[in-house]
Amino acid sequence: MTANTPHPPGRKKHGRLTAVMAVFLICLPACLPRSAPAAPAEFPDRELVIGTKQAPPFAIKGPDGAWTGLSIDLWQQVAGKLGVKYRLVEEPSVQSLLDATKRGDYDVSVAAITITAERERNVDFSQPFYDTGLGIAVSVQSISVWHEIIRTMTSLGFLQAVGALIGISLAVGALIWLFEHRHNEDFGGGAARGLGASIWWSAEAMTQASTGHRGPKTLAGRMLAIIWMVVSIITIAVFTASVTSALTTRQIRGLVNGVEDLPRVRVGAVAGSATTGYLDGERIRHRDFDKVQDGFRALASGSIDAFVYDKPLLAWTAAQEFAGSVKVLDTVFEPQNHGMAMPAGSRYRKAIDVAILEAIHDDAWKETLFRYLGEKK
Repeated sequence: MTANTPHPPGRKKHGRLTAVMAVFLICLPACLPRSAPAAPAEFPDRELVIGTKQAPPFAIKGPDGAWTGLSIDLWQQVAGKLGVKYRLVEEPSVQSLLDATKRGDYDVSVAAITITAERERNVDFSQPFYDTGLGIAVSVQSISVWHEIIRTMTSLGFLQAVGALIGISLAVGALIWLFEHRHNEDFGGGAARGLGASIWWSAEAMTQASTGHRGPKTLAGRMLAIIWMVVSIITIAVFTASVTSALTTRQIRGLVNGVEDLPRVRVGAVAGSATTGYLDGERIRHRDFDKVQDGFRALASGSIDAFVYDKPLLAWTAAQEFAGSVKVLDTVFEPQNHGMAMPAGSRYRKAIDVAILEAIHDDAWKETLFRYLGEKK
């Protein structure tokens, strides 16, 4: 068949049919009705029960019973994105909140809940929405001078230094007796009497007390005496300067300046919080309180030296209620993440995760952080 030969009629019909079917298949998706968003369909047609606990600035209950705060505002944004209705139920503590969530009493729990391995074993957590860490609160009252003197004089370093001075003084006294007891009646008269007199002379020389009524007469004894007097003057001067500097520094800077000071002071924490787990792991003894406010009152009264808890909560409570008596140090340690808790295997987790990620990358979230924490991110 040549190029000019016409196609059979059947082949023309088949080609037209193929073209029509191709156009139909291309246009079919546009003609079908669009399905509803997947996330709202995952939630039941009922009011969700949301657990919470007062933990300013994350969850704040007003006098009228209305809830605000960093976590509450974020949940409101999430609920708006998902189109769900909810009601808030208050719990007295974080532990009771997590226990109720584990039982399934709450669909979601929203408060100042830090994500830990132990908690993850019992409940599911959403994507973290705020990164922070532990902070330290201390009293703004000046430290008692006598309190610091006693603390310094009973410290291990101080006792070691005193022991070294006494040991050297005893050794010098013994050498003086060895050199002088046969040639100098001041250090003679038997071992007990001679050693006692030699050691007493060594102590007098070390403290620059008067030794004019007696002293070594042999060449070796006098050479040792000269060396000991010079060395003891320098040693006492350095020792005195070190103690004075330590006391002055503590008076200016305070007793606690960072996490490295916690093992040596009286520490407080909120009972049942993630903070106690950290302190126990670091073998730091601590006194537990039911609320941050109780710990701050103990700080102000001098019952404890430092209070450890989530830094945002410390800063908020100090600024709102204890501005004149408690301050929060700049240090941050033991990084922590805050999230929303759900019963294990929750079918809402995926939708909530997506909504949280969308919310925290919005400009409204930056304004929320600044409003409650004064932070710009």
